[in-house]
Amino acid sequence: MALPRMARRLAILALTAGTALAMTACSAGAPPADPNAPVTLSFSVQVADPETNAPNLWAAIQEFEKDNKNITIDLTGEPVAEHLQKLQIAGQSDTLPDMFWIYDSNARDLNAAGKLLDIRPILEDADVLKYYPDTTVTGFSDGDAMYGQPSSSLVTGLWYNKRILDENGLDVPVTFDDLLHISKVLSAKGITTISNGANQATFSCWGFLRDLSNFGWDDKVAGLLDGSVKYNNPDFAKLYKHIDELRQAGAFADNVSTTTYDQLVARFTSGDAAFVDGGIWMAGQIQASDFADDAGFWIGPEFSDGVGDQKTAMNVPAAPYSYSAKSAKDPNKLAAMQKWIVFWAGEKAAQIQVDKAEAPSTTWDVTIPDSQSVFKKALEVAFADGNHAPVNQPDLMVSTAVATAMYDSIYGVIQGQFTPDEAMDHVQEALDAE
Repeated sequence: MALPRMARRLAILALTAGTALAMTACSAGAPPADPNAPVTLSFSVQVADPETNAPNLWAAIQEFEKDNKNITIDLTGEPVAEHLQKLQIAGQSDTLPDMFWIYDSNARDLNAAGKLLDIRPILEDADVLKYYPDTTVTGFSDGDAMYGQPSSSLVTGLWYNKRILDENGLDVPVTFDDLLHISKVLSAKGITTISNGANQATFSCWGFLRDLSNFGWDDKVAGLLDGSVKYNNPDFAKLYKHIDELRQAGAFADNVSTTTYDQLVARFTSGDAAFVDGGIWMAGQIQASDFADDAGFWIGPEFSDGVGDQKTAMNVPAAPYSYSAKSAKDPNKLAAMQKWIVFWAGEKAAQIQVDKAEAPSTTWDVTIPDSQSVFKKALEVAFADGNHAPVNQPDLMVSTAVATAMYDSIYGVIQGQFTPDEAMDHVQEALDAE
């Protein structure tokens, strides 16, 4: 069953082998690609054990290799911070993987240094560029050059267990005051309201990153980057005080500092927390829980003291996959990368992502399996009429150092290690250092 607004974001494309081969042009004077030559492409991503933790990408690669018998994709990964550090070193030593996941801010730096392949001509020649929203194309472009394609759509918010809410006489929240009330009631009964975890996963504060958009992030980000706006400003101060109010209300587990990502998900799926801070990628695990029929997805709270429209749904292009310009100098590798780039924008990849409960970033129409009822409910909420998406998730619009400081600032308040002012000053120090 296709969703009305999803149809503008998701779709199916059938690509012929002849079309793919037509794109394997090489630079003038270079030897032509051998279509039968065995090629291995290295692909580095931001999760350990990609087969388990990136099942949509893993499945897509298996299908791609079936269609391209001479191409092998060597998929490896490590946690975000370690991965980005490795890419930074590789960029300096000109040893980047052939293909890799990367933050947009880091990709821009590498592109400015001439390290990335311009994929725009590849997508145009295959007639698939038009299936990316214009905001996605411009968002991952520098001038006319497109330096990456989104790994998926980033849909984040708060999953909730309605069974816990019903058992405690609580309604699904709409406003921050509703969430604060829920936190006080559940805390008094020894129940965790929001499952979060800061151990090896300090980036796992998606809900609060979304909330920054409800306090004027999109209007402030240019000023934050050029120094004309300070992170410790009256609007952001309101949000950080609200986070502190949740802490004081007992919304978070006592062991947030030692909780890993897997543990924060398990706390929710085992029924030990009413909400989990996360995104669409959790749908499969929640589907497998014993309360799948009672699971719901919430875009996040509306704030009475917020800035602008409060129906913000974090539904933006995820961090891109980028491609090494050095690798593209090898005609056989270039031909193989071109095939993958088009495949990732096409029919099979889009449907595989949905089958694995991941939202592609293209505008094709796809079929959501009946077995993915939790996933479907989340998409219906995220794409509901009246919601609006921000420009991007705030941490993807700044450098790695600033993003890390943002995570630390939020978790610092959640754990009572920072006051709201100290937390905001911590981020400002990172901005000043740039």
